[in-house]
Amino acid sequence: MSRFRPKYVTFDCYGTLINFEMAEAARDLYGAILSEPAMIEFVNVFSAYRLDEILGAWKPYPEVVGNALARSCRRIGIPYKPADGEMVYQRVPTWGPHPDVPAGLAKVARDIPLVILSNAMTAQIPSNVARLGAPFHAVFTAEQAQAYKPRMRAFEYMFDMLGCGPEDITHCSSSFRYDLMTAHDLGIKSKVWVNRGHEPANPYYGYTEIRDVSELPGVFGL
Repeated sequence: MSRFRPKYVTFDCYGTLINFEMAEAARDLYGAILSEPAMIEFVNVFSAYRLDEILGAWKPYPEVVGNALARSCRRIGIPYKPADGEMVYQRVPTWGPHPDVPAGLAKVARDIPLVILSNAMTAQIPSNVARLGAPFHAVFTAEQAQAYKPRMRAFEYMFDMLGCGPEDITHCSSSFRYDLMTAHDLGIKSKVWVNRGHEPANPYYGYTEIRDVSELPGVFGL
């Protein structure tokens, strides 16, 4: 059976490759003053407000985090301090990969160039990428694109920089809302969903499902 061999495998970074620890940071800040049910609610609304914050005009990611955290505190009814948002943002460059990531990426990278398209600041992401254990052809950020995913403009910036189109790539993400829905709308036929339990399956969007990145080489017959 023939397999699609893309010019590039493109990735979401935080959550898909890097262990995204926003919930843990929120617990460190507010776990002592919130009951467990309230803490679970806080984590959920913090996630929702982060998405809402990136849907308009681009703004620096520290503002995204701070605004979302402040809105979450207001909704749950606890005080917010700007230092809380800064603490959460400063943790981001310290996060490392999911355990399955380095070996899986390294195997794919021997045959297909790897690319990241991330909702990140350009100065923020290098320390995370350095922990991934594989060479990347390019790393593109929302700051460079002046747009966050799920906006199409972010993907279009990546296509322009790579000199390719939707038909040339496989896009890999653990999120439908941030990545795979937009990839579908842009005509990216080859999509991989890394099922890390962040979101329910949605077969309408047409993808190959893998449990983790260790299974990614098999998608390409490697």
